[in-house]
Formats: sequence, structure tokens, C-alpha cells
Amino acid sequence: MERVREQGTSTRTPREEASDERRGATVTGLFSSLRGLLNRPLASYYLLLTSSALLLAIGLVMVFSATMVKAYDDYGNAFNAIILQVSWALVGVVAFWLAQRLPAKTYRALSRPLLVLSLVIGLALMFFPDQGSETIGTDDRWIHIGPVQLQPSEFAKFALLLWVSDILVRLGGRIVSWKDLAFPLFPLTGLVLIVVGYSDLGTMLILVSIFMGLLWNSGVPLRFLGIIMSLALASSVILIFMEGRRMERLMSFRNSSDYSDTIGYQAVQGYYAIADGGWFGVGLGESRQKWDWLPNGHNDFILALIAEELGVVGCLIILGLFGLFLYTGFRIARRSDDEFRSLVAGGVTIWIGAQTFINIGGVLGLIPITGVPLPFISDGGTALVVVLGAVGMLAGFARAEPEAARTLRARNPSRWSRLLWAPLPPLPAEESRRH
Repeated sequence: MERVREQGTSTRTPREEASDERRGATVTGLFSSLRGLLNRPLASYYLLLTSSALLLAIGLVMVFSATMVKAYDDYGNAFNAIILQVSWALVGVVAFWLAQRLPAKTYRALSRPLLVLSLVIGLALMFFPDQGSETIGTDDRWIHIGPVQLQPSEFAKFALLLWVSDILVRLGGRIVSWKDLAFPLFPLTGLVLIVVGYSDLGTMLILVSIFMGLLWNSGVPLRFLGIIMSLALASSVILIFMEGRRMERLMSFRNSSDYSDTIGYQAVQGYYAIADGGWFGVGLGESRQKWDWLPNGHNDFILALIAEELGVVGCLIILGLFGLFLYTGFRIARRSDDEFRSLVAGGVTIWIGAQTFINIGGVLGLIPITGVPLPFISDGGTALVVVLGAVGMLAGFARAEPEAARTLRARNPSRWSRLLWAPLPPLPAEESRRH
């Protein structure tokens, strides 16, 4: 009986066992190759370029698909909207190129002027909306210059990120003192949040996420973060009650179907688009919801049209690219040897992550709709240019990682290469002090 039990313990043939060993060796080899790629000096830089470029390309394709019907109906040209978006993307690429060339000290020097300028423009829009002529005018959120619309609150994200990071670096170890922390930070930050939140609660929530993330990364005590979060929550509740449209969105959040003909119409149509797409979608360009059924399908709700045309699989690819971007951003922050660059890299990553979550959460019904665009993907010029500029800054910081900087300096690229693409990054901190 014992001999039978021993013989019964292994029913696999030597060929099957050898096959399993080869399979295990293949998996181990793949992980080793992946680890080797990630350990390369410029891995962060190329991962950032790859994820950003793919997201931008997908965004341009989907904006064309989402706008072609309405553009043809309004202007007789299906390419009208995508031509404008491509133009903004080209401006964004220039912003990326310029941003990756600037050193950290330039960003620190620009932080205060940019924040003050954003605040002044925000106050002007708050107290003097609907000003100007048909050529140049304003409303509570936009500046109109002919056919071009600029949204100043997008620049406020970039400005607040730089300014708070600079202040936290200057404070150093004094961030553990409430008095030393609150006096330079809270008055101006609070004013910016109120001015932006008055007309754009979604952007204010992103600013709060950036602010809280920077404080967390810099080591501010948890009790301070709790106080700040409570103040932000109270302010958000007040701003919601001040605006009827926000209350309507909150009311229709959990039971959109009860308001399917009024305030819940957009959410319900978005659900229809997602449901119609299934796993693989109805096909690129074949959406039915974009035929004037889904409001803002090219902007706030572009993910619903992506789900309809490309299905769950297409959405998972986009989520995977966002995940790769977030991993790379935090990797750059972790590997930086400069505190300012580390804080800003983490702040940009939190900004993109928070905005992505708020947009997707609203489309899927996880949180109330706030009307913020999906980074890289949604139609909209100002948001795209600012995001690409922030990514360019992040790319410059990736090149300044200690190992990346040593590698680039060892290659000694030509003067034309440095002039046309990017200058050599600074030496790592310890080597710079040694020289």
C-alpha cells in the first residue's frame, strides 16, 4: 500500500516537468530583463516620454472621433475641431521642449510671479466677469481672444505647485512648527483656492490634492494635515451650497436615472455609451452617442465614448498608460537628489493622478461629476498645453537623476544636439560640491 501511495504522488512525465522548468525559466528571464531595463540610467526619461506620447496620440485620435460629427454639422468640415486640437498639441510640444531645458533654480525664481499673476487674473474674472467685446472678452472661467479660449485656472495648478514646493524647501525642518508653516503658506494658498473654487470647484479639488500631497511628501505632521483637510472639506461644502448647479450634480449623483431627463441626463447617456461598448467596443468612429446624445463627449465625458468605441479593453490600455505615467513620476521624485525637484516631481504626479481619478470617477458614477478634463485625452487647449509643459519639466528632472546625469555627461553630445533638444543636466549634488 505504501509503495502504491509513493507511486501515486507523481503522475507527471519527465517531458511535462521539463516543460514547466522551461516555462519558469522564461518567466524568470522576462522579470530579469524588465529589471535590467528599469535599472538603466535613462529609464525614467524614456518611460515618461513613451507613456505621455501614447496618451497624447490616443487623445488626438479620440478627439477627432468625438468631434467629427458635430464639426461637420456646424462648419461643413469634419476636421475643424481636430485641426484646432492638433494646433494646441503642437504648442504643448513646444512648451514641453522649453520646460525640459530650464534648470530647477529658474522654476524657483518664477514660482512667486506666476502665482501672483494667476491670482490677479482669477480675481479679475471673479469680480468682473462678462467683460470685453466679441473679439476679446471674459466670463467667470475663460478669457476669449477671437476663436481662442484660455482657462487661467489651469496655469494656477502649475504656479501653486512651484510656489508651495519652493516655500517648503526654504522652511526645511521648520515645517514641524505650525506657526512657521502656516504664516508663509496658508494666506496666499487659501486665497488662491477660494478664487479658483468660486467658479471651478473641480480645479480647486485638484489644487487641494496637490497642496496636501506636497505637505505629505515634505514630512508635515499628520495633525496639521488633518486640520488642513478639515478646512478644505468645509470650504468645499460651502462652495457647493453657493452654486445651484453643484447642488444639482450632488442630488443626481446616486440616482441619476431618477433625473434622466434633466440634471442626470449626461450621466445616464454616459452609462449607455459604456454599456454599448462591451469588452471590445463598437469600433473606432462608430459611436452612436456622439450624434448629439452625450453632452461634452469630446471633453469631460470622452472616456464614455472611448468605452463605447474601444470597449473595456481600450479603457484598460489607457488606464495602464496612466499607471505607467504615475509610476514613472513617483520614480523620478524618489530618485532625485534635489529636494525641490523631488517635491515638484511628486506634485506633478499627484496632480495628473488626482485629475484622472476625478474625471474617470465622475464618468463611472463613483463620485459626483465635476467637469474636469481627462489629462492628455480630452479636447481643450489650455489644459493640454499646461500638462505638456509640466511633463516637460518632469522630463528635465528625469534627465537630472544622478545616474542619468552621469551617463549623459559621459556621452558628451554635440553642441547642436544640446541646442536643439536639451542641455546637459547638472552634476549630482555631491559631485557638484566636490567640484
